Amino acid sequence: MWQYARPVEESVYEQVGGQEFFDQLVERFYQGVAVDELLRPLYPDDLGPARKHLAQFLAQYWGGPPYYSAERGHPRLRMRHAPFVIGVDERDAWMRHMRAALAACELPESTRIAMVDYFESASMHLINKQPPTPSGTFRKLPLS
Repeated sequence: MWQYARPVEESVYEQVGGQEFFDQLVERFYQGVAVDELLRPLYPDDLGPARKHLAQFLAQYWGGPPYYSAERGHPRLRMRHAPFVIGVDERDAWMRHMRAALAACELPESTRIAMVDYFESASMHLINKQPPTPSGTFRKLPLS
């Protein structure tokens, strides 16, 4: 009896060439962050550890080895970013730099779309500063 093997889908990590791609993506991303007046103050003076952590996290998320979790534990993105004030402006600046970094990379369009979709969703989830209402307070929502 013949059994047909199911095609094994390549992970994004494999499609893009492994860790080297994520290292380059993160390097390009942090070139923008390093000169961004809004984002730079959110980071420590030495961007090296942040670069390493982001590259490891992204590689792991997209199907690479679990180096990030082995070193830092569960990603818990929202908890790890809670100490930083992240509003819509910060999120938009972050996305601008990530989109620029992705645009500088040679990627299949479907992979680029998947990555942008992930970054859009994850970055929205990390917003922890809501804009105030015109009166300067948050509006109360009705109970029903």
